Amino acid sequence: MKPSKTLLEAKIPGPETGIQVKQTICDICCPSFHCGIDAYVKDGKVVKIEGTAEHPLNHGLLCTKGLCNRQYIYREDRIRTPLKRVGPRGSGTFQPISWEEAYQEIASRLLEIREEYGPESVVFFSGYSKWYRPWLHRLAYQFGSPNYATESSICMTSTFLNWLVTTGNIMSSPDTPRAGVYLGWAYNPYHSRYLAAKGVEAGKERGMKVIIVDPRITPTTERLADLHLRPRPGTDGALALGLAHVLIREGMVDEPYIEKYVYGYEAYRAYVQGFPPEKVEQLTGVPAQQAEEAARMIGENLPLAINESAAPIAHHRNGFQNYRAIMALSAITGCFDRPGGQIPCQFSYNYQSAGFQTREDQFTLEAKPKNARPAVGSQWFPIWGDFINEAQVDDLARQIQTQDPYPLKAMLGFGVNFRIAPDSEGLKAALMKLDFLVNTDLFMTDTCKFCDLVLPACSSFERSELKAYGGGWLTCTQPVIEPLYQSRSDVDILCDLSKAMNLGDPLMEAGREACYRYMIQDLPVTLEQLKEAPYPVKIPVEPYQPGSMLEKGLSTKSGKFELYSLAIAPYEERGLDPLPTYKEPLNQEDPEKYPFVLCSGPRLTNAQHSRLHGVPWNRFLRPEPMADLNPEDAASLGIQQEDVIELFTKMGAITVKANLSIKVDKGTVYMFHGYSEADVNSLMSPDHLDPYSGFPAFRSTRLGVRKKV
Repeated sequence: MKPSKTLLEAKIPGPETGIQVKQTICDICCPSFHCGIDAYVKDGKVVKIEGTAEHPLNHGLLCTKGLCNRQYIYREDRIRTPLKRVGPRGSGTFQPISWEEAYQEIASRLLEIREEYGPESVVFFSGYSKWYRPWLHRLAYQFGSPNYATESSICMTSTFLNWLVTTGNIMSSPDTPRAGVYLGWAYNPYHSRYLAAKGVEAGKERGMKVIIVDPRITPTTERLADLHLRPRPGTDGALALGLAHVLIREGMVDEPYIEKYVYGYEAYRAYVQGFPPEKVEQLTGVPAQQAEEAARMIGENLPLAINESAAPIAHHRNGFQNYRAIMALSAITGCFDRPGGQIPCQFSYNYQSAGFQTREDQFTLEAKPKNARPAVGSQWFPIWGDFINEAQVDDLARQIQTQDPYPLKAMLGFGVNFRIAPDSEGLKAALMKLDFLVNTDLFMTDTCKFCDLVLPACSSFERSELKAYGGGWLTCTQPVIEPLYQSRSDVDILCDLSKAMNLGDPLMEAGREACYRYMIQDLPVTLEQLKEAPYPVKIPVEPYQPGSMLEKGLSTKSGKFELYSLAIAPYEERGLDPLPTYKEPLNQEDPEKYPFVLCSGPRLTNAQHSRLHGVPWNRFLRPEPMADLNPEDAASLGIQQEDVIELFTKMGAITVKANLSIKVDKGTVYMFHGYSEADVNSLMSPDHLDPYSGFPAFRSTRLGVRKKV
């Protein structure tokens, strides 16, 4: 029977239309989410998507990014076949080759380079997406290289490093359902991490107080904040120390808790005496009266839960210490590892804390080479080197150019995007100096255009993926359509390369599913059960009991929450401070020439780094690169809405349009990153880095603005 036109146009699934509904996930954004998707498939093509109502994470909801998945996976610039460069590097001239030829070329070149320069001369790099990272990490180590590196060198890892230094544990999260006051530092879920708003909305309804700290006016400050504090970018640490000053002065700290569980309090208390509200106002711009009010709101409504924010706090040259100062508030109020405060958590799989343990760490770290040379960045950022099993990417360009302390000659990359870095053109120039450069991606990006080999990867709709979710959920998705063109799963590519290089790794050579089974072998569920289930499967877990980690003793040298870090103390001679001290975020060079603060990366509802700039539905919401300015600043420069302007630093200049907004704080210019035609990260200095973490100062760089005539 021929289906009616109405049924087809309405995309109604069933035998009449031939449309089937299959389940997958969206992996456009970070692994914290990856929402469930119902894919309506007809004749092997996705014709419609909806959120999966039965999915335990998103319960049918999708954001503006997820809703554009059809345009995303069917973009015209999908890479269709393995490609080999035949013209000069950077010419973008390639010829198609077979997968077998690609594998043979990669294996022979990497092994030759290892033989001549050593395994450390090869970098194994992951950008987005992140789902395959355990395999890339293991492959790097099996190859013998310490230089496994990821974009998390400028993203979430600063947060992990902070908690490892302070508590010996990799992470904590706010216990919002039991909190009396929520300190939303750099918290803007309506533009980023949209599902994170639900818990705070529910808490506010039951009477939880909400303080939002953000220089800008956002939907979050307008909808949720009982009090909105607006510090100048990068002055967060001074504000946190000022809040501590008032809490201590007013006796609103938990002395018995501090005595039993906190190390270095006396030195910390002496230091914060230098941050009375009046001094905080001078440093941050937050009125002294507001700082007093915020501290009292915290002290009178405990327990305190604090938003964890990876990028806005960390992306300053003082970001690591600012973060420590903020999280110190949870210790002095007795709220770390307490109900309604910050609850320690451990990762189950691929950055997700689900309450159960897999063998992901064993899978990657059991292959770690012994007596390997230090990873890139370790000599300059020793705290990073002591705690993180990754290279620090922000030192990559320097080491390629100088060959200090050893040469880097090749990179096997997945989702490499040179625009992620400060001085992005400098990173591009360095990458072009490598003897051999491979990138794996869905799309022909600007980075792919100067690679030696380019490999086509699948989207989440075209592959199988193991995925954990908070609350004890685990799934193994199945493809809802066949891989487009000749694309392949990243994990399958990595397993094939392990075999092609004959690295002697029987587990990788056995393939993806053998690795899945290895990592979940201790769980009461089989891979077959996960594959057969259309939705994530609930794994029985014992809920974490707050206080357990404190009573056992933390994995720090003192066994306590360290306000004075014994891990940092050995590096005092290098200018690193064991206390969460405050330093100004901006350098002092030529403030008259560069009177503004440039903040790169404020979230847009339609964008995820550069991944969606090529998707028409998303690009439509901000089709041209624009810089957001306060109208008073614009008026002082003779700039009106959508005027063409230049942003300039000592690194160069870019041309964009002006977007005037009263929600922007005076003196700061905000711009989203990733636009090829106006790459704001090219204006950032590669030397303007946090000395503790190596993170770049994306959120606080001196800037000049002028109208272009």
